[in-house]
Amino acid sequence: MTWASLSIGSNLRARENFGSCLDMLLLQFHDLVLSSVFESVADDGSSTYLNMAAGFETELALPELVRWLKQTETKHGRNRSPERKHEVALDLDLLTYGEQTGTFDGIVLPHPDILTKAYVLWPLAQIAGKRKHPVLKQSFAELRRQQTPGAGSLKPVAFDWHGRKLSSPA
Repeated sequence: MTWASLSIGSNLRARENFGSCLDMLLLQFHDLVLSSVFESVADDGSSTYLNMAAGFETELALPELVRWLKQTETKHGRNRSPERKHEVALDLDLLTYGEQTGTFDGIVLPHPDILTKAYVLWPLAQIAGKRKHPVLKQSFAELRRQQTPGAGSLKPVAFDWHGRKLSSPA
């Protein structure tokens, strides 16, 4: 079994897509560790996103997991055409896969956005604060404390998934 973590984001029907995505993750991986849900503004200010992180143990090999994630995005209406790049029904980015480092079929592990995007690191630190970045060997909680406040404005938002409240102070 390998512990994997994901960043989940959406700016189209975000609450609906998050709920459906979490249902699919639960059916596939069973025991999920979930962060709060955060609202953030796109880097270019064009729209508002919901973001969160999920962690789980998996028996899927890395290529199988990446294929499953891409299929899940597609089932939720993900359109990758350049003219629709600001419309994201569901974005699932693999952040970590065990202690793997390097590039695998175009996937960089650990995901570089962990170090540059608050909407990635802050939820990840909630679910895996004691785990260490496979390259830097610092915990995700330490990295989160080091990230500057200007790294992105986030605010936790109330989100209810099957009676489970996914919100807490950042």
